[in-house]
Formats: sequence, C-alpha cells, structure tokens
Amino acid sequence: MSVFNQKGGVGKTTTALNLAAAVARGGEAVLLIDLDPQGHLTSIHSEVKREARDSAFAIYQHNRPIAELAVYWEGLGQLVPAHAELIKVDSLFGKGPAILHRLNAALQAMDDDGRRATTIIDCCPFLGVLSLNAIFAADRLLIPVSSDHLSLRGALQIEHTLKVLEPVLKRRVERRYLLTRFDRRRKMSFEIQTKLRAQVGTELCETVISENVAVAEAPAVSQDIFTYSPASRGAADYMALKEELRDARFI
Repeated sequence: MSVFNQKGGVGKTTTALNLAAAVARGGEAVLLIDLDPQGHLTSIHSEVKREARDSAFAIYQHNRPIAELAVYWEGLGQLVPAHAELIKVDSLFGKGPAILHRLNAALQAMDDDGRRATTIIDCCPFLGVLSLNAIFAADRLLIPVSSDHLSLRGALQIEHTLKVLEPVLKRRVERRYLLTRFDRRRKMSFEIQTKLRAQVGTELCETVISENVAVAEAPAVSQDIFTYSPASRGAADYMALKEELRDARFI
C-alpha cells in the first residue's frame, strides 16, 4: 500500500508511521519504504545514518535487493530509508518502463524469496518517477487529506490524476481517502467531510484522524503514537483506521 498525496502537510508521513505501528502491534511483519527525498520518515528512526548506496536510492542506481537495504525498527518492523540522492532519480534514469517498475520488481523479488510483509510506502509530495513507482507497485492507495479547503481541492486533482493513469496501469487502483487534522469543534471539518464524501463516496474512510497534540509531538522524540501516548485520541484514531482497513481487506 502506498500513502500518496501531491500536497504536503496533510499527514502523509505521520499516517504511514502510525498505521505501520498499529499493524505491527497485531504481530504482523511490516516493511516501511521511504520514497521521499526529504526523508521525513527516515529522520524519525533514531539510528539511521546511511549513505546513498544503502538507501532506497540503491534500488535504482545499483538494483540492490530490498532485503539488503532494510534496517530494523523496534516496534514497527523494517525500514528502507530514504536519501537526498532520490531527488536525482528522474534526471539520472529517465522515465522508461524499466525504471517506472523498478520498485515493483524489487518487491516482487522479495515476495518470491518468501519475505512477505505488510508493505507501506511513504511517497514524495509531487508526481514524478518516484511517486509513479509507488503507484505502479501498490495494489492500493491511501490518500490523507487535511480537513481544509485547499486540501480538498488537491484531493480532487489526485482523483483526476489517477483516472489519467488508468489506461497506463490497465487497472483501477483501489484507494481510500482519509481525513486528517479533523477538528470536531470546527464546522469546516464536517463541511469538508461532506463535500469529499459527495465526490468519492464509499472510498472515504469512516475513520478520521483528529487534530491531536500527541500525534504531532511523537515524531520529534522518534516515536510512533502508540509508544509516545497509547491512551491518546490519536492512538485510538490510528487503531480504528487499521481495523477499518483490515475489515475492508485493504491491508
């Protein structure tokens, strides 16, 4: 599953982190892949200080197997870290089919070796070779949308983008939209929810991620929400999201 949005600041990395933590707490193997050159997800891991050849960039530069790049993340599973060199993937390797399907091939090789895991890919906030790799590799997309009007517009642009890609993919990628930073004290949050549901129907998650201080604070101390504040509203929201997606066989 890829966590994707062309707009930054919508809770994409936070959602990838905490959804992975929720899945891992059920005893399942989890693999996180950071495909964002900014490396926000990687920066949350307290011990990752690696060179480009030991990061996701090596999947493209050296065709290295994922198993060689993944590092252990206590309480979550494994992480393939990002590196700033990822920003060069478009210019160095072009946009041919081999590069666009490079991540998919690497994940398939891992499955063929019997290394199955729930895989969550944190995408970069723009549409390019890296995001296309994540979309082509994913059987499903989770699209976080902040509860404001600009993010709503961005969500509708994503829906258009995905429809344009369908002839190339030769399939419709299953997706779910997730409202984040949802403030129940604000009428606008409910207005955004109503408008987005009118556009995407049942593809909008029933679960919302509430505006929550603990969710914002946890990454600063290199922790997921369940480690940092297990009794918080944020922890309850992300566990509810995991259960909703699991019931829908989305993860």
